[in-house]
Amino acid sequence: MSAVERTTSAADRIEELRREIAHHDHRYYELDDPEIGDDAYDALIRELRELEAAHPELVTPDSPTQRVAGRPLDRFEQVRHAEPMLSLANARGAEEFRAWEARLHNRLRSLDIEPEELRFVSEPKIDGLAISLTYRAGTFVRGATRGDGVIGEDVTPNLRTIDDIPARIDDGAELVEVRGEVYMPRSAFAELNERRAAAGEPTFANPRNSAAGALRQLDPKVTAERPL
Repeated sequence: MSAVERTTSAADRIEELRREIAHHDHRYYELDDPEIGDDAYDALIRELRELEAAHPELVTPDSPTQRVAGRPLDRFEQVRHAEPMLSLANARGAEEFRAWEARLHNRLRSLDIEPEELRFVSEPKIDGLAISLTYRAGTFVRGATRGDGVIGEDVTPNLRTIDDIPARIDDGAELVEVRGEVYMPRSAFAELNERRAAAGEPTFANPRNSAAGALRQLDPKVTAERPL
């Protein structure tokens, strides 16, 4: 196969992967109804990254590798984040982790920081819906989803129904932004699905999508009924 043929073949596969990933992004982020698991999705992203690394001339700004997945929904007021809300990267295996560590060391050295004394801390990741909470003079004034990382959805009324989100921060600074995840514990998710099944209602696929769907309800009363 000639170089031109290899490039053409790679371009075709890249376009196919982008379409497939866009489909699954839509199912996951906007419909809260995924068709494949995280491992299968990550494999698609990994293949796309490898092809784009081998053919950098085929990388485009709208590629899934160049942006945060998801986009703000039209039914909510849109919010521009003061700073972009970026997604986490994955490292599946020791080789990918060491490659990330090497990039981190190189970045620190470029800032004249010697990284030899670094130590790592690991903790479980809660899989929920990324949100940003804005407090002014200690009062909660706005909550937004990540959206595409730059523009999110204003879901403040729904977030106010979650007891774990304080309405005020004592002695808060003039402006405070808190970022985290809205999630549903597995035990609460199981109980919710049992109630829905008993009532003849469709059950949810997983806790993450159940939490995301609850937070995107137009009626905050529905959100308040979910154990977020």
